[in-house]
Amino acid sequence: MADLEDHHPFAPEHTGAASGELDAPEPPLPVDELARAQALLAAQPVIEGHTDPPREFDPEDLPPTRAAEAGVQLWSLHVEAEESVIGTLRRIDGIRALVAACPEDLRLAQTTAEMAHAMNCGRVAVVLGPVSWAALAGSIAALRAYHALGVRAVNLTRFDGFTREAVREMNRLGLVVDLSGADPETARRVLALTKSPVLLTLADPEELPDDVLGLLGRNNGVCMVPVTGQPSATADALDRVRTLAGPQCVGLSHTTDPDGGYAPLFAELLRRDWPASDLVALAHDNATRALRQAEFLSRTTRLRRAV
Repeated sequence: MADLEDHHPFAPEHTGAASGELDAPEPPLPVDELARAQALLAAQPVIEGHTDPPREFDPEDLPPTRAAEAGVQLWSLHVEAEESVIGTLRRIDGIRALVAACPEDLRLAQTTAEMAHAMNCGRVAVVLGPVSWAALAGSIAALRAYHALGVRAVNLTRFDGFTREAVREMNRLGLVVDLSGADPETARRVLALTKSPVLLTLADPEELPDDVLGLLGRNNGVCMVPVTGQPSATADALDRVRTLAGPQCVGLSHTTDPDGGYAPLFAELLRRDWPASDLVALAHDNATRALRQAEFLSRTTRLRRAV
């Protein structure tokens, strides 16, 4: 009889659910990295470091084609060397006209607060810059004039006495130094001099020596990498910057495939176990921080001089 009781079909060991024990959970469904990437980018628009505005502003083809995930664009003011200052001024004038012609899509922004406001209104924030080195014409007065016109980045590609003076004045004004295309020695010397973070708005990390990326990390600058149709290759380049400079130094220049957008790259980075915080930093936090720190340094410098 005892044996029968010990093996009663309704004994507790046969009725786990009835005794309050939970059944084993169902295995989780497979994660769709592309869907996660699209959701992240919908909430965290990309800051593009290098947008080439159209040379001809055709009203039938406005606004210019862009990736849907882009929230802020730095519009390049690079001109041919012979165009110099006049060519740059014409380009600024043309961009202002284009933005004015597309009020439902574009809004000019001169500060990070204006960038955020434009995005909150559903517009793409257009930031003027970088200006090319040749367009400075060796003149600090030209630098100040560009700043007054709303330019917020200047490309420095060589180092000499004028560059040293220009970097100090850019720090004072709140202009960001763009080191795209600078040789390694110029990059090293500017990074040793500037007091605010630099940008590389159009960078090829393979051309940057390890020590320069290390210096960029200490500067908290941002290396903005073009996104190609090969997400794995772009992810490799970003991995190198993230490893040598730090996650605070990665950014995006532009995409060569606006229709495809940035989601395939972010899906690849999710597969590589990039945390969400690093992906948000890549999309816009790092570049926003660099621009904001340039603004802050400018304000504090002017306050100290006013006292």
